[in-house]
Amino acid sequence: MKHLLSAKDLTHDEAVMVLDTAEAMAATQRHAVKKLPTLRGKTVVNLFFEDSTRTRLSFEAAAKRLSADVINFSAKGSSVSKGESLKDTAQTIMAMGADAVVVRHSACGAAHLLAHAGWINVPVLNAGDGTHQHPTQALLDAMTLRRWYIPGATETADGSPAPQGRDLEGARLIIVGDVLHSRVARSNVDLMTALGAKVTLVAPPTLLPVGMDDWPCEVSYNLDEAIEEIQPDAVMMLRIQRERMSAAGGGFFPSPAEYSSVYGLTSARRRAMPEHAIVMHPGPMNRGLEITAEAADDPRSRIIEQVGNGVSVRMAALYLLLADEGNQL
Repeated sequence: MKHLLSAKDLTHDEAVMVLDTAEAMAATQRHAVKKLPTLRGKTVVNLFFEDSTRTRLSFEAAAKRLSADVINFSAKGSSVSKGESLKDTAQTIMAMGADAVVVRHSACGAAHLLAHAGWINVPVLNAGDGTHQHPTQALLDAMTLRRWYIPGATETADGSPAPQGRDLEGARLIIVGDVLHSRVARSNVDLMTALGAKVTLVAPPTLLPVGMDDWPCEVSYNLDEAIEEIQPDAVMMLRIQRERMSAAGGGFFPSPAEYSSVYGLTSARRRAMPEHAIVMHPGPMNRGLEITAEAADDPRSRIIEQVGNGVSVRMAALYLLLADEGNQL
């Protein structure tokens, strides 16, 4: 595979390979000198047509720690605001000598178009396209869960790096919230199930997409019942994407207070989870809406760890696409 466009494109073995490589990258970041010479002389372009903090900075840090040169492009203040097309922007970037392009775009399929339209001839990494896919987010979530998941766990894990070659067979993951607008939910369902996990989506009917019959997951409308019945190893809360709801006219739930009372992760719901279970969130969080401050800062919260794992996963993806020619994605 020349590109990383969708979590669904990754086979079980490819996903495990990326996760194992990410663990190796994480080990290098515990050294006094974090920078590796692996991609010296390569240029990575971050092509961001949507606002981002974690993903953009994470890809930038990953490329720089592999010694690549980085060009950051933001649609705001660029020729895109003057009407320049994705094609012309991409070809302009290529003329600057890009060796890989990381793209985030509001349109579903933008990364796939960029990779296959013939405009450029370098690896494309999808950093999020509309409500469609966000493969590196799913990989960092899998890396986080894999570190803490112990099959049949009854006690808290020690958080040591996962053994090489290990998947998530038997893990139970609940994903809660705005599934309708979430590329994170779609990517996690694809990747986590490929790794052997059982995924349950919990949301009000208004925040679930139409046509979920072929999704390899279960669906519940009651968070308390799901926690009690599933006894999850992890609960991942999704951000309520109010900016997309406003564009669609709103009306997805009666009020923020009612949503929080029924679907928010509170301290009481955290206590109802198994003791070993971890709390996850892709960020940014709406504290007080989908998650309380107490739950976000709980000792079992791995939200900050997810951010750190994102750098390792993105280092692994860039390495496998650009440096390790005999073991390509």
